[in-house]
Parts: sequence; C-alpha cells; structure tokens
Amino acid sequence: MSMNENIKPETVLNQQGNSNTTATDDVDLMALFGALLDRKAFIGVMTTFFAIVGIAIAIYSTPIYIATAMIQVEESGGGMPGLDDMAAMFESSSKSITEIELLKSRSVIGEAVDSLKLDIVTAPKLFPIIGGRSFRKFNPVKPGDLAQPSFAAASYAWGGEQIEIFRFDVPKFAINRGYIVQAGENNTFTLLSSEGDKILAGKVGEEVSNGIFTLTIKTLIARTGTEFTLARKDRLNTIVDLQAAIGASEKGKDSGIVNLRFQHENPEYSQTVLNKITQIYVRRNVERNSAEAKKSLDFLEVQLPAIKQQLEDSEALFNDYQKNQQSVNITLETQGVLEQIIELDTKLQQLDLERLAMSRKFKRNHPNYQGIVEQISAVQKQRDGLAIKISNLPEMQQKLLGLTRDVEVGNEIYMMLLGKVQELDIVRAGTVGNVRIIDVAEVNTTKPVKPKKALIVLMATMLGGFLAISIVLVQKSLNKGVENPSEIEAIGLPVYASVPFSSHQDKLMGFSKGLTKGIAKGKQRKKDCSTILAVDNPADLSIEALRSLRTSLHFAMIEAKNNVIAISGPSPGVGKSFISANLGAVLAQSGQKVLIIDADMRKGYLQKQFGLVWENGLSDYLSGQQSLEQVTKKTNVEGLSIITRGQVPPNPSELLMRARFSDLIAEIKTQYDIILIDTPPILAVTDPAIVGGHAGTTLLVTRFGQNTVKEIDYARQRFEQNGIDVKGVVFNGVVKKSSNAYGYYGYYNYEYKSDK
Repeated sequence: MSMNENIKPETVLNQQGNSNTTATDDVDLMALFGALLDRKAFIGVMTTFFAIVGIAIAIYSTPIYIATAMIQVEESGGGMPGLDDMAAMFESSSKSITEIELLKSRSVIGEAVDSLKLDIVTAPKLFPIIGGRSFRKFNPVKPGDLAQPSFAAASYAWGGEQIEIFRFDVPKFAINRGYIVQAGENNTFTLLSSEGDKILAGKVGEEVSNGIFTLTIKTLIARTGTEFTLARKDRLNTIVDLQAAIGASEKGKDSGIVNLRFQHENPEYSQTVLNKITQIYVRRNVERNSAEAKKSLDFLEVQLPAIKQQLEDSEALFNDYQKNQQSVNITLETQGVLEQIIELDTKLQQLDLERLAMSRKFKRNHPNYQGIVEQISAVQKQRDGLAIKISNLPEMQQKLLGLTRDVEVGNEIYMMLLGKVQELDIVRAGTVGNVRIIDVAEVNTTKPVKPKKALIVLMATMLGGFLAISIVLVQKSLNKGVENPSEIEAIGLPVYASVPFSSHQDKLMGFSKGLTKGIAKGKQRKKDCSTILAVDNPADLSIEALRSLRTSLHFAMIEAKNNVIAISGPSPGVGKSFISANLGAVLAQSGQKVLIIDADMRKGYLQKQFGLVWENGLSDYLSGQQSLEQVTKKTNVEGLSIITRGQVPPNPSELLMRARFSDLIAEIKTQYDIILIDTPPILAVTDPAIVGGHAGTTLLVTRFGQNTVKEIDYARQRFEQNGIDVKGVVFNGVVKKSSNAYGYYGYYNYEYKSDK
C-alpha cells in the first residue's frame, strides 16, 4: 500500500470528525435559539413589563433644567516689551483655568450661599409617585391660586404652594435634620420635628424663637394643613456640593471664553444661583484689580487729617507772632531763602510719604525703597545748606521765616494730598476688571436636559429583554434534564419509544380526581367512565407512540425468560403509571390478555386510572388476607385486568421477598399473554430490584427535561448490581419545543388520522 493510500482514509476520517463537530455546534446554537423561542411568551411579557416601567419612570421623573452663562476672560495689563512673548512660550495652561478655579472657590460660592440663603432648604410635601407631576403641571390663573387636592390628601401640595424662609437658626445638633412647617389658618404656621413634636408656632412675617430655634417665614401660600419640609444644611457641605454641581469649561483653547452650567429641578433656582455667582465673581475681579489704588487711597485718607491739623496749627502760630510783633514783614533777601526752603521741605514731605507707602510693600533692603531713601538724603543736604544762610539772619527774621515756612509747606503738602486723593479715587472708580459677563444665566424651560425619556424607555426595554433572555439561558444551563434521546443512547441504553406529552391526559386526570372524590363519598360510578387515554382518545399521539412501543416489545421479549414486564423509573413523577395503564390497554386492544399489577404499595394510584378503589389489592394477597381471584379486578377494557396496590403495608419490600409473590408470578404468567408490573422508583426504594428479579423484561421510564443522564445511568447501575439487565428506556412526556425540533423523535409531532 502506498503512502498516499495510508494518508487518505485518515484524512477522510478527520474531515468527517470535523463535520460532526460542526454539526454538533450548529445543533447547540439552534438549541439555544430554540430555547428562546420556547420561552418567547415569557421574554415578551418581561420585556413589555420593563418597557411599561420605563415609560412610567420617564413620565413621572422630575425634569432637570440647566442654566447656562458665558463670561470672557481678557488678558491683564501688559508687561515689559519682549518678555511677554517669551513668557508665553513657557505657559502650560490658559489663564481661563485660573479664573475658573477662582470662580468656583469657596470664597465666591460661600458668599452666594450666604446671600441667597442656599443652606436653608425647603420643599413642599408631595404625594408619592404622582404628586410631583401634578405639582409641576398646575398653571395658576392668578397669583395665589392653588390646585385642588386629590384623594382628599390636603396635607400634600398639589400645585401653587410657595414658601420663602428669611431666617432659620438652629443649634448645632439640628444641622442637616429635617423639620416640617405646617400651614395654619389666618397666615399662621407651626414648626414640627420629624416625629411630629411641636417646636414653634407663629405668624408669617414675624420672627418666632424659643431660645433654641429661630424662624422667620417671609412668604407662605398654602391651604390649611399643607406641609413643607425644612432643613438647615451644613454651610461647608452646601458650598462643596454647589462647587461640584457648577460646571465651567473654556470654549476652545486659549479663547478666554468660559461656559458655565448649573442643573437643578427648579429652573428659577438654577438661574438665580448662577447669576449671583457670576456677579460676585466679576465684582471681586474688579476689586482685585483696583486693590492697589484702594490701598494708596486708604493710606492718604489716614495721613490727610494729620497734615491738615499741622497746617492749622502753623497758621495759628504765624498769626499770633505777627500780631505780637505788630506785622513784621520778611525782607526781600529772606523771601528768596523762604521760597527755596518751601520747595525743599515740600519735596521732603512728598518723598517721606512715598517712603512710608513703599515700606508697606517692600522690605527696607529693596532697591525701590533704598532709592527713595537716597533721594531724601540728597534733598536733606540741600536744605541743610540753606539752614546756614538762615542762621546769619536776625533772630526776628529767623523766627518769622520759620513760621512762614511751616504755613507755606503745610499748605503745599495739604493741597498736594487733596489732589492725590481725588486722582486715586478717580482711578479706583474707573478700574475695569479683566472679566466680563457676555451672557447672563438663562434656562430653556421647554427642553429639560433630564430625563431623556426616549432613552429611558429604550434602555428599560432592552434591560427587560436582556434580563429575560439571561434568565431563560441560565435556567436552560442549570436544567440538566435530558431532552434528546440520543443522550440516553450515548450511555448504552436503547430508547424504545418517545412518548409525547398529552394535554388530553391532563383533562382526564382532572376528571379522575373528581371521580375519586365521588367514589370516596359513596356515589355510584358510571360503567363507561374511564381515564385511560388509550380508551378515551385512541388517536392521541401518545397512544401512537405506545403502539410503537408495543411493536418494539414484541421483538425485545423473544429471548426473555417469561412474559412479565417490570416498569420502573429513576425518580417519582416520571409517568410510570400512565405508561403501564395505557400500554396495557394498547396490548389488550390488540387481542392479548393482559394483567397490570400495581406493585407500588406505598403510593400507587393505578386504581384511579380505571376508576377503581385500592381495597383488596396486592398487599392483601401477599399478606394472605385475600386470594388471587379476590384481588384480580376486571376493567372496562376487554382483555385487561388489574391488581391494585391494596392497603399500605408497613413492610412492602419484605412482602415482595416472600414466596407468595414468586408463587403469584408463576401462576399468572400462564394465565395471561403479558403481565405489566408497575414498580416504585429504583433510586428511592429497593422494590423494583426485587420485582425485576422475577420479570423477563425490565423497562425504565424517564421524563423529558426532568431526569439527568447521570440519574438514568445510576438507576441502570442499581438494577445491574442486583443482576437485572435493563432492556430499554421509554422517554415519556416529550414536549414539542423549538429547542428540540431537530431531534430524531420529531416525527411524533405529526398526526395521521382518517378524515371524518
């Protein structure tokens, strides 16, 4: 054989394996999609529910409005030529960023909080859920109109209610606590604690205090009994919250245009707060730029009264001297010296004032301060030179010169200071800041920024759909129950039949419950009453599946040691009794003589299927109380007999292990063509293993979506441990689902019956 021949089969095998894997993956994906289709009603209901909740949230959510304003930050005064361009090269941030931080500083925000009393929070008490929408939608015709209360809830505000607090002082322990203001008759009010205790009572417009709490209400428009919530918030926390709520950003890089935003549910509130903050900020910017002129003006206003007093004192001394000396005049020579002295003294006084002003800004070793000191020294030397000339004058002339000098110098300095004060006052008044308001705060009340109603509804709907799909997929992943017979066959157990779920059987079982109650009350049962599906609806798909099982059993029992079939299951509720009763009816309808034995002496209820009672049954026969003829009952199906469970014994397993049960099997297997024994679940009790030892064929009934593969395999192992071979499985209760529509048992979903 060549190398190519060796490789070719392996390649084909690998290709086939890959194809199978792909097919399996496709089936899994289709199964998931089918699971969603199976639960489409649940997904639709949950998605619709979430959509309705989203619509309700969108309708009843409080709208949020945004106030916007715009300010411009201009460049400050110019610096040294050439250096500004060089400094700009090293700037890493815009000057607007600095102004934004100043605008949102605690100093500016705190002044706004104090001015508008933002730390006093009031709100009308609204009816839960729908009260907010009702309050917002009310439009008063004239000031003071109030909406009529709904549901007779007069303590709630329904529209038009207003309250304005002028003052609310509380002790430290009451900060951030909630209180209630209740409107009274004749413009009165009552302050209550959150527990309803009375604290204050008074009239609107008057200050009310009890020594601990102080409250002044400026405006109160409400019906008698209407309540408002009132709280005094911590000032610092109010400032911090407001800092976080105000948005400020520069429009473009280095544009100097700053956009301000503030969102709140009350449009007037947001507009008022933002306007106040911008006004305070602009005013402080102007004050900051005029601070230099103001400092100089304050200094001169302090010096001016002292200079004026000195001038008045000098004039008084001069006048007194002239009066005493009988109008002595200064000579022409002395007049020349006087003018020089006045000029130098005036200059000295001016330089000394400049030195004092400079000392407030610079240290004594600063070059500017030292320059002033040197100028004062130079002028002082010139004045000392003139002092020598004055010493040579007569004493009377020297005295008169000194007094005249004091008057003239004082007058010059006083007039100079008056001019300087007026000049600085004009400079201060004319100072313009580098920030100005472009757009004052305004709110578009027709378009709230929140909630986004369409987005809320869309997100709620998507959330509902996603949550529903997730629940379905999680449930499917957690449900390990077998839904495909191939999973059972994969562990080596043949599936003899897949019996579809019958809704008609549920109706019959409902009738059976009523029938059983009737029998228990002693009522006579009609002979034609039956809850056997094979009798009531022989064309049902489940019965067709059992006919297929009848054919399979015919071949499976060829090599069996006897004609006894034991029917069990891994767990309760798999439908063993349904399979036993209807399989017995199907076998009897084919002309065979069939006996059904209810060996579940604990909870057996085969008697209900045939409209019988449990008395005189298997347990009575095994205990020796009844004979075989006494416990064997005829049914309304020709050829079908039944032995019910009998009384519930304390030891069912021990009864089955007695020789009387073996004798029973030996006797009846010759009298009937087929014997069906309905046993309890193998994983619950050991009875099925005992019965299986006497049976030639053992069948295991499993339930669609209920029993897992491990559970089925473990049930088989329990039988094998007792030397019993399970011939096959009956897959019961198969539900037509999109997730399993591709299984090989899908042909049971077709009906083929004659036309009527």
